[in-house]
Amino acid sequence: MLALDATIAAIDAANADDPRRVEGRAFELVYAERMSARRAALYPDASDLLKIATRAQHLRRWEIARGNYEEGRRGYNDWRRACRIHHADLAADIMRAHGYDEAAVAHVGALIRKEQLKKDPESQALENIAAIVFLEHYFDEFLEKHRDYADDKLVDILGKTLCKMSPKGHAAALALPLPPRARSLVEAAIAREAAALARLAAVAVD
Repeated sequence: MLALDATIAAIDAANADDPRRVEGRAFELVYAERMSARRAALYPDASDLLKIATRAQHLRRWEIARGNYEEGRRGYNDWRRACRIHHADLAADIMRAHGYDEAAVAHVGALIRKEQLKKDPESQALENIAAIVFLEHYFDEFLEKHRDYADDKLVDILGKTLCKMSPKGHAAALALPLPPRARSLVEAAIAREAAALARLAAVAVD
């Protein structure tokens, strides 16, 4: 437990440097706390390694600027991959400094890099947590930023997110006290992807 506490504290200290602010506090520190809170609600019996991966999900993300990558989907995906590698590498350094062995470091890195999504229960859990945190805390901001998006495009985006989640994640999403428009979009995405979600539910590892 001492190693876990020290590792979490080091992750928080690293995220506290974020120059961006939300509610007067470092943006990524607030995000990390929200991730941990959602993890505790959805997966109260999580392993220490899932707790670390959850807290380090966006570790010092501001250091990988989206503007350094081309516009469009391909540029966005390249940026996201670079971010995941960055977060995993920083988490590895912190874990080693607090006595974790290479097997533990490798597992957390694989979780953060999303290498075993749909295959590893902890990877699926982390994906569910991240999606729920986005819907709960950041979806309204996304809608405001993309007011030019038609509802069909938004439903398509949500559908892709839902297909990365498991039935446990879908149930948690629907249990959120979402504003009416956000809820209608989520429900429309679930309806549109019903067949795909049923197939995925049949082989869910979470």
